[in-house]
Amino acid sequence: MKQFDLDVWEEILVTITRNKTRSLLTAFGIFWGIFMLIALMGGAQGMQQMLSREFEGFATNSGFMGANKTSKAYKGFQQGRYWDLENSDVDRVRRSVNEVDIITPSLAKWGVDVIYNEQKISGTLKGLYPEYGKIEEPMITYGRYLNDMDVKDRRRVCVIGKRIYETLFPGKENPCGRFIKINGIYYQVIGVSVSSGNISINGRSETSVTIPFTTMQQNYNFGQKVQLLCYTARKGYSISEVEKKVAQVVKRAHYIHPDDNQAMIQVNAEAMFSMMDNLFSGIRILGWMVGLGTLLAGAIGVSNIMMVTVKERTVEIGIRRAIGARPNDILQQILSESMVLTILAGMAGIAFAVFLLNVVEVGTSEPNAPTHFLISFWEAVGACVLLLFLGLLAGLAPAYRAMSVKPIDAIRDE
Repeated sequence: MKQFDLDVWEEILVTITRNKTRSLLTAFGIFWGIFMLIALMGGAQGMQQMLSREFEGFATNSGFMGANKTSKAYKGFQQGRYWDLENSDVDRVRRSVNEVDIITPSLAKWGVDVIYNEQKISGTLKGLYPEYGKIEEPMITYGRYLNDMDVKDRRRVCVIGKRIYETLFPGKENPCGRFIKINGIYYQVIGVSVSSGNISINGRSETSVTIPFTTMQQNYNFGQKVQLLCYTARKGYSISEVEKKVAQVVKRAHYIHPDDNQAMIQVNAEAMFSMMDNLFSGIRILGWMVGLGTLLAGAIGVSNIMMVTVKERTVEIGIRRAIGARPNDILQQILSESMVLTILAGMAGIAFAVFLLNVVEVGTSEPNAPTHFLISFWEAVGACVLLLFLGLLAGLAPAYRAMSVKPIDAIRDE
């Protein structure tokens, strides 16, 4: 077939290498454009995975509420009043707000000393119900998580976080059944959670010791006090809807002004996750805009250079026409030169981008949590198709100009 004629490809190579500096500078625009596109796509994907890993195991449809000083007087109570959430608020919300799926209280003490033999570390002591595991899922490697009997019998048992375990048990042995001392009280270790999420609700999971909620209230004189209400929304409802109804129920029970927004601290995890998704959607769109813009600029550069090349080859093209070359032969020649230059530069840009992304991936991945910066096979195929299209587009104007060259113009130009 004619398109595989070695003479044709030799002529394309000679034309491209005739002016090496000009060809290299032209190719660099395509090289840099496709490099930016692939690097930004892969980088955004890897960063999203790294950030998502920080929220791994955390319920996206969750919300949290804590008590704060009131800012408005109401029903005989002055403004600036301090108040506390109580155990009864859990049942109150569970009965009154049907949109709530799970609701559980939480208590915490920060900066406690956790001791085992000669090892010591400062951490956070949390009092939780087993239901909290559906909001912030523990990754248990040894033993088990809290259960209902632990809560009912007020057992002195605990689940320790990853950093607590590594510090107290440097030999990496199974700690279940061992006793650790926290502020003078001994607790039996029943499990180890290696969750390493970066969301800090009453302290990071890595440096936390979790005990039954009832044990926490009894051992540290919390009475009926609750520091946080943690809840999730039923399917089909948003936390924004649910938290308003939860706030209404709690305010009514504690005689707080309905419009007093300062009296409660509310955290909407759903909004945080939505913000993160929107952020990375914006980054991906920006990456496409920058990459495609740079590629388009490179394609325009290729087109301009091909226009100059056609002008320089006016005599050659005229002679070809005079000895019987058809317009389609001239069109094919110019388009082939443009596409070959674009594809060679583009493939070099893809290869360099993939190489750098692979280096970044190897440098940032952890043994148990790999991060994928490399683009998928189909994204690479799409980039190649884009290169072919841009090469064709860049060569159209020069090719049509070459087709319009007449033998008499060539003689006159000579």
